[in-house]
Amino acid sequence: MRFKGLDLNLLVVLDALLAERNLSAAARRINLSQPAMSAAVARLRDFFGDELFSISGRERILTSRAAALAPAVREALLHIQSSIISSDPFDPARSDRRFRIIISDFATLVFFEKVVERVAREAPAVSFELLPIDDNPDELLRRGDVDFLILPDVVMSNAHPRVMLFHERLVCVGCAANNKLPRQLTFERYLSMRHVCVRFGRLLRPSIEERFLLEHGLKRRVEVVVQGFSMIPPMVSGTARIATMPSRLVRHFEKTFPLQVVELPLPLPAFTEAAQWPALHNSDPASIWMREIMMQEASRVAAPLKPREAPGGLGLIPAMAAHSHVPPPRIRATDLETS
Repeated sequence: MRFKGLDLNLLVVLDALLAERNLSAAARRINLSQPAMSAAVARLRDFFGDELFSISGRERILTSRAAALAPAVREALLHIQSSIISSDPFDPARSDRRFRIIISDFATLVFFEKVVERVAREAPAVSFELLPIDDNPDELLRRGDVDFLILPDVVMSNAHPRVMLFHERLVCVGCAANNKLPRQLTFERYLSMRHVCVRFGRLLRPSIEERFLLEHGLKRRVEVVVQGFSMIPPMVSGTARIATMPSRLVRHFEKTFPLQVVELPLPLPAFTEAAQWPALHNSDPASIWMREIMMQEASRVAAPLKPREAPGGLGLIPAMAAHSHVPPPRIRATDLETS
């Protein structure tokens, strides 16, 4: 079918190439043979009067024309899918929908496992693909490649809708047998102790407490670096190491690891965990259903925080008050990117 001279089937081909940057992978994505894919690429080049890609090894590098086309092509296909193809009523009990969700290990263990359990009862054919935190989640949302992000709200863009789920704060944790960890942890003692720290994504972005220390030219003794909060308990168990973790996750691991918890001697604010979805999915019945499930389960997870734990509050503790020369942190979106 042609629209003003363009075979609309070629938009599907172009979108696959823009996503995969590889001819064979793009052909597999849309179930075309490689000769048919090559022919379609030739027709695209002829229509747009542009090479669209240059080849570097096995990867195809976008021309400026192709890069400009990418968001418009993706948005057009998503709009067709959401408003025309996916217009049938959504029946959870009969649906075999698979939700692709970017989520941290923290949110998976303290919140989303409850969502999965509930969905298994109410919609047994619905499934999930839980993905690790990506270095560019906004692009995946824009392309509609994921259904939800579940991350701290401060890292989310304003280009897509979101809903708040629950508040959380960070605490200091160590082995229950660690007699070097005092109940009132001073700032100096905190810096001098051996640490396990979390860094996230392919770029190994620092966690919020590490970002705070770096901004103020402060160093601690990092002995072990891990890629998720759930790896911390075994790394502190039976050692003199300490680490920084979300408080609900500590409570989760206290069932299996002997842990002790003390307040952080750092003026770090609490954060709010949120769910975000592509704007074009806003009226999708399946997405709406899943949002309702998540909000209901989040209300069961959430507990009222004490006043000094309220989001955005500094929550200074006496151990830090003696170090008033250290200013409160400047929290940016990248600071909490993967908390």
